[in-house]
Amino acid sequence: MISRIFLSISLALTMILLPGLAQADGHGDQHVEHVLLISVDGLHALDVANYVQSHPNSALAELSKHGVTYSNARTPANSDSFPGLLALVTGGSPVTTGLFYDFSYDRKIFDATNTTCSGTPGNVMIFDESIDRYNAQQVSLNVIDPTKLPRVLVNGKCVALFPHSALRTNTIFEVVKAAHGHTAWADKHPAYDLVNGPSGKGVDDLYTPEVTNFNGFDNTVSVVCTVQNDYLKVQAIINEIHGKNHDGTPGPGVPEVFGMNFQAVSVGQKLAHDNSDGSCVSDTGALVGQPGGYTDGAGTPTAVLQYGLDKTDQALGMMIQALKDQGIYDSTLFIVTAKHGQSPINPVKTNKPGHFADLVATLPDAGTDPAGIAIAGAGGCSTGPCGLVQDDDIALIWLQGQNATAAQVGAYLNKNANALFIDEVMAGNELKLKFNSPATDSRVPDVIVQPIYGTIYTGSTKKNAEHGGFSFGDTNVGLIVSNPGLSPSVLKTPVASSQVAPTILSALGLDPATLKSVQVEKTEVLPGLPFKASDREH
Repeated sequence: MISRIFLSISLALTMILLPGLAQADGHGDQHVEHVLLISVDGLHALDVANYVQSHPNSALAELSKHGVTYSNARTPANSDSFPGLLALVTGGSPVTTGLFYDFSYDRKIFDATNTTCSGTPGNVMIFDESIDRYNAQQVSLNVIDPTKLPRVLVNGKCVALFPHSALRTNTIFEVVKAAHGHTAWADKHPAYDLVNGPSGKGVDDLYTPEVTNFNGFDNTVSVVCTVQNDYLKVQAIINEIHGKNHDGTPGPGVPEVFGMNFQAVSVGQKLAHDNSDGSCVSDTGALVGQPGGYTDGAGTPTAVLQYGLDKTDQALGMMIQALKDQGIYDSTLFIVTAKHGQSPINPVKTNKPGHFADLVATLPDAGTDPAGIAIAGAGGCSTGPCGLVQDDDIALIWLQGQNATAAQVGAYLNKNANALFIDEVMAGNELKLKFNSPATDSRVPDVIVQPIYGTIYTGSTKKNAEHGGFSFGDTNVGLIVSNPGLSPSVLKTPVASSQVAPTILSALGLDPATLKSVQVEKTEVLPGLPFKASDREH
């Protein structure tokens, strides 16, 4: 039988907030009162295994010594940051969340300047650093500027579409709030207002120090500056562990659910050369100019990536110590995973042939074939109902009108697969087997292109790895679920990162089925844990 957990001892006799789940494996009467969810963006299962083996006294090693390590965890669909995080906090994929990328397209919205929502709908849906409010020095004020948001008709009114309003399903934060719990989250852009969920109120303490100023200083040119940005969020977590708000002001107590994302590992994987432009004034050491990523296909990190891994692990150690100092380590479920992986791991596989639409334009018949013309139209579109081509190590294509059908475009791309470095084209029935139909869902691309492994559709000299696609390197993520009451184990059973969300709710004694995505997509609690939906107290 599940016992109840209390927000604090002083409230124990007057206010029961959340039901807690007793450990069911013979480790006493420990209860889960808090869940700390950490996304180390880019972290593969291979990175976890290699780091724990080479650093037996690390924080990752400590967490794995009393936790379940899932060595075959993958993101459920697109491996970009938005769908990757939403998998962790909603239990769903773009099928129910409705979000494929932070820079995507919606056939029902309007440009930010179209304040009357007049004319034909259809526009890019941008939720990245460009929507921030900036000062005169082009430094983000870490809030969203509503005038930069796309517009949408709601009950006949033309209103700004905030990220949280674009989400079509609820989050774990909203569920915990409904049970009178306290919630917090820290992430890399103000656009992560997203985690508030459709209510707009899921996270009590949201902290989003901008990592990449639009047309301003970009921390991600340097692993050192990225670590410094990460540590702003680390301090927020430490403050919250001590019952304060993220900024150190008095708070309502330790959140029931809280966490953050780290960027240093992802940046360390991507960088072609650390601090190549010298813009990170804090980065003057031996790393400057050195390559990031891995040295081989076995996942051996370069010095740049090693720095990101080490600083992230040290931060996790700080969190562990803070939990111990507060006497709540035993009652906290500590989850370390990733929104997405990164590919390629093997540096010899990197291929950067240029942007996808530009490659298509080089084909001999690109200017005469309806499919080539359609891709050019979508690729050249900047605003209005003219489609979009979004690419990284994937290409998402929203077609402009019906000047060519998805079937025509798919056939054209398959015919030219070798010249375009294509592994697979998803269109028509093949696409609808995984996602909603683009004919009925305004957000779904008409065509999705998965390139040959290692191909990144870019000409950038700054990065040698990316994420977003369906490859193993992109979708395979590290996942450790840890608590001192758990016995150590490694599960090789295939699991999805979306299973984290129902697991969190079940651990807190809440019903996973209160998540709409869990209901629709039938997302299960992670296996190998004493947290079962059937254990809930009603």
